[in-house]
Amino acid sequence: MRVVIDTNVLVSAALKDRDPEAIIVFVVSHSDFEWMATPEIIQEYKEVLARPKFGLPQDLLDQWDRLLSSLITIIQDELPINFPQDPKDAKFLACALAAHAEWLITGDRDFQHAKRMVHTTIVSVSMFKKLVCDALT
Repeated sequence: MRVVIDTNVLVSAALKDRDPEAIIVFVVSHSDFEWMATPEIIQEYKEVLARPKFGLPQDLLDQWDRLLSSLITIIQDELPINFPQDPKDAKFLACALAAHAEWLITGDRDFQHAKRMVHTTIVSVSMFKKLVCDALT
């Protein structure tokens, strides 16, 4: 199954070590799941993780950089999509469409407006954990 992970989930995983981290560990450790992203999304992941307000040490940022480079399947072709609720999040919907992703995991409520735009199931961390992780473990 193909999965797109919103930046807020990745940041929460890096900072809190709870369900968001468990979701990422689940996705990357199960061979039937594939974490999909575009180069633009990967760049956003790296830039947001490096923000001074999060205070992540350089060794942890380097570790995330290596993980992102080795664990994500990169989608080069991004489909144009109009998402007026939050234009900066359109790239996640475009990636989900281009990748034919089954899941888009996010903590951003703006994506509630996008459920009719894609065939991808858009869920929160807790819902993905309940529907997928807990059901398969």
